[in-house]
Parts: sequence; C-alpha cells; structure tokens
Amino acid sequence: MKKLLLGLALCLTTSYATAQTGYDITIHLKNCKDTLAYLTFYQMDKTMLKDTCLHIKEGKIRFTGKTKLDKGVYSLVSQQKSIYFDFYIDQDNQNLAITSDASPDKLISELTAVNCPKENDFFQYVKFITQQKRDLQALVQKTELHTKKDTLALNEKQLKVDKDINNYETQFLADHKGTYIGAILNLKVEKLLKEIPKSSNGRPDSLKVYQYYKDHFWDDVDFKDDATMRNPFFLPKLKKYFANLVINHPDSVCVEIDKILTKTAPKSNLYKTLLAHFTYTYETSEIMGFDKVFVYMSDHYFKTGKAVGIYEDEDVVNRIIKRADKLKPLLLDAVAQDLFMIKAEDYEKLKAMGFENAKNSEEMTKVFYEHVNDVNKLFVKLSDVKAAYTLLLFWDVDCGHCQKEIPKLVTLNEELLKEGIDIKIFSVYMQHEGDKYLKYIAEHKLPWINVYDGAHYNNAVEKYDVYSTPVMYLLDQNKVIKAKRMSVEQLKPILQDLEKRKVKK
Repeated sequence: MKKLLLGLALCLTTSYATAQTGYDITIHLKNCKDTLAYLTFYQMDKTMLKDTCLHIKEGKIRFTGKTKLDKGVYSLVSQQKSIYFDFYIDQDNQNLAITSDASPDKLISELTAVNCPKENDFFQYVKFITQQKRDLQALVQKTELHTKKDTLALNEKQLKVDKDINNYETQFLADHKGTYIGAILNLKVEKLLKEIPKSSNGRPDSLKVYQYYKDHFWDDVDFKDDATMRNPFFLPKLKKYFANLVINHPDSVCVEIDKILTKTAPKSNLYKTLLAHFTYTYETSEIMGFDKVFVYMSDHYFKTGKAVGIYEDEDVVNRIIKRADKLKPLLLDAVAQDLFMIKAEDYEKLKAMGFENAKNSEEMTKVFYEHVNDVNKLFVKLSDVKAAYTLLLFWDVDCGHCQKEIPKLVTLNEELLKEGIDIKIFSVYMQHEGDKYLKYIAEHKLPWINVYDGAHYNNAVEKYDVYSTPVMYLLDQNKVIKAKRMSVEQLKPILQDLEKRKVKK
C-alpha cells in the first residue's frame, strides 16, 4: 500500500512539474471528423507550426510539451489546413482546456475556455466582432439599392457598426490594460484625436489630426517583447504606418526604420525579424528609388555587424552586402557608370579582328590587346553623348517583351523630339549576333545610337544589373540617373515632371 501511495505521489509530482514547466492544451471539438490537427502561431506574415496532434478520438485534441509556449496568438488548424479558431497563450494559461463544436454555425458561438476566464474574455470579443460582421453582411445582402437615399442609409448603418465595434474595442482595451490580451488588441485599436480643433479657415484642422495620429500610433506597443509580433495585427499595423504616415521618400523611410529598431531589445527575435523584414521589403520594392533603403540597410546594419544571427545561413549576409554594393552605383542621383561600346555598323570590323571566334575570356583578352589601338578608335562612350537627356536602353532582338516595347519607343522618341525635348537614346544590344542586330535596325528604322559590347569590354549585365530585358535608365545632361527601370508609357510623364522642375528652378 505504501508503495502504491508513493508511486501515486511520484506520478502527481511529475505531472505537476510538467504543468509548471511545459504546456498542455486540450480541446474538445464536438462533431470533429479530423484524425489529426495542428497547433500553429502567428509571426509577422507567417504561420508557424508548433505542434501536431496525430490521434484524435471523438473530437478530443491534445497538444503537450515539456517547455512553455511563447506568448502569442495560436490557432487550431484542421487536417485540411484551415483555421478552426484562434486563442491566445501567455505565462498564465499554459494549461488550457477549450470546448466547442466543429459545425460552422456553432464553432464560434460555443467556443469556451473551461478553466480560463481571461481566455473567455478574448472569445467573447471574437464572438462580438463575428456577429457584428455577420449581421452587416446579411443586411447588405438583403438591401436593394435603388436610389441614392438607399445607399446613404446603408452607409449610415455601416458607420454605426464601425462605431459600435470601436466603442466595444475601446472598452475592452481599458478593461484589460496591462495584460497580454490587452497588448494584442492595442495593436488593432486606432488612436484618434477625439476633440478636433479648427484651423484658421474654420474647418477641422487635418494637420493636427494627422500629427496626433502619427505621434500616438505606437502608444503602449512594447517593442522590447518578442510576443508583440506573434499575432495577426502587428504586421498590418507596421505596413500601415510606413504606407500612410511616413513621408514617401527613401531618406524618410530610413529614419523611421532606425526609430523602430531602436525601440527593440538588441539581438532580440523581434529586432532580428524586423531587420530581416525591412531588408527584404526594400530589396524587392517595385517603387522607383526605394532600393536606396536596401543599400542603407546593408551599409548601416549588415556591414557594421548589427545583423549577426539574423539568418541561419551567414552566407545570406554576404549576399545582401554584395547585392547592395552592386546597386549603390545605380541609385537615383548617382552618376551613371561609363560604357565603352561599338557601333552596330562596325560589327564586321570587330568580326575581322577575331572577336567572334574567341572561345573564352583568355582568347578574348588576347584578341583585344592585339588590336587595342584599332578598338580604342571604334569605342563609343556613353559619357560623350551630348543631350539634355540620355535614355540608356538595354535590350535584345529576340526578347518578346522588347519586340513589343521597341516600336512604342520609336514612336515616343519621334513625339518627344517634335515637342522640343532634347533626348538621345543610347541603345545597347545585349548579344553579339551582329547580322541579326543590323537587320532589325534597318527594318525598324531605329534612329538611335545603336551599339553593342563588341569587344566584350564592359560586362553591362553586372554593371547595370541587366538580368532581363528591356531595361532603361534615364540620365540628365550630366549623366546623373534621374529614373530607371520604367516602362515606355512611364517615360513621357517622367520627362514632363523633370522639365517642370527645371522651370521652377
């Protein structure tokens, strides 16, 4: 009997220790047909897998682990990889029992945390928001908009729903201030100026509204806590800040990035994740000129050792630095790197010298130095082009996109010249099939400076980052890059804007 009691005591002690150091999430999901389920959590724009329940019997799902779960918003995910519902985990609810019904019409309404009142507060919030949206959707579907009055009436009802939700969230936030669930909702609730002053013209002072909104945008957001990013609200808020409140200029973006990263704890997961996010965002940005932010990230964080440990593969850091260094000479307002090209009509001369027969770089170098004086006489330099604007064009005769864009550019070029815009096109063919190039020039009557890298001297692919064609750079009279990688349709508005700026000066 003593052995039995001792064994029971040891069992209870072990169970208690696991409960204190690990997690135990049990979910009874009635009418659940799944045989397995997943426990995931949010992190920025990713959904991360934490655990898998491989055996579900009569809707009973259990996730356990020996170490505590990180604070965050978690999801029960079905066998079909769809989310059943979200719940939150902090230090106080690592042992959580939840019940609901898998039926779509009952899943949210019956969602209950058996042993955690605060979790039920969160569920109550979810139920309220869900019901408000369902009611509004039902109203929209049954409302027939025959007149302007009908539309205005529906808009008023939508505004009322928005106001009700905002009031509910504001009160919820006040009731849960200082808790993790409060911190989550704080990321969602907008901080708006309630009493709007009037400007000198008697209208609401929109500048003060904007300034208040920006100044209080990050109120009570704890950037020292990694859990701040483990929910579905943080990344949309971050994107909204940079899209709507930061001046749309690379220099302003760099300043704001520094401010955000300074708020984080050095070497924390949030710091590393944000640094990786900003770096990737501006490396891949399609907004002209914002690659300057990527270069800034490389110079101020990666080259200075502030990006150590961000990536599992440290070669990624070297790749980023190398990529940024390549882009730095191609930033807007940088002086374009010079090119030494050969005119298309001099193709036969280069061919006679033996350039077309050289099989490797060693043979190419030999041919070059054997004919260096003659080649130097044939070089056409980008820097020698005299014009208010030079369009540096990289393209290929066989490129499908080029075949569509080049005729458009011919037409636009004629149009621009008629309008008195002094522009010359430095057209660089990226291959070496001279006969094909000359034929295309003749057939399409390209009235440009038609050149190619006949002496294999420039490596324009690397120098101008030409990995697909066509690629265009617009240079001013001093060969300063004013625009790049635009379409033919974008070129004229850009030139008109540059001309307007000249007048203002």
